[in-house]
Amino acid sequence: MAVLPVRLFGDPVLTTPADEVMTFDRELRSLLRDLTDTLRDERGAGLAAPQLGVSLRVFVFHVGGVYGHLVNPVLRFPDEEEQDGPEGCLSIPGLYFDTKRRLNVVAKGFSQHGDPLQIVGSGDMARCLQHETDHLDGVLFIDRMDTERRRAAMKAIREAPWNGGSAPRVKLSPHPIFGRIR
Repeated sequence: MAVLPVRLFGDPVLTTPADEVMTFDRELRSLLRDLTDTLRDERGAGLAAPQLGVSLRVFVFHVGGVYGHLVNPVLRFPDEEEQDGPEGCLSIPGLYFDTKRRLNVVAKGFSQHGDPLQIVGSGDMARCLQHETDHLDGVLFIDRMDTERRRAAMKAIREAPWNGGSAPRVKLSPHPIFGRIR
């Protein structure tokens, strides 16, 4: 068990889809302990494995006094209701922006031992489950914003002390993407 450094905006692991967990073993349980310890230390609502540099579909959460985890989550939305409110991310520390999310969600996945789990959430819990599952898909909450909000968020990120006041470095692949070289 350890408190580990959280990867910050600009780290490629945060925008890369994570791999499905295939083995429910001691290593997975150790990762979950590290995630939980780091989440408690950071006093966040949720933390996904990619935020610690581990590309696996696992996250932990602490919402409304409830701690939990989910392995290989899949989300279902029982209705079309939405919420719009402040959202933050431990990988974009200290910054919060209004972000639209679904109000209600049903998350299905597995426990650390491979047992089926289902979490039904609304409000903050629904926001957290969507946010953390997005991390596993390589999506950041700023990707969910409209253009105006995203511009404001990117400006704040560039000016953030933890970012050194510069745009994040992005490495372009020399390999063809969809038949074209970028």
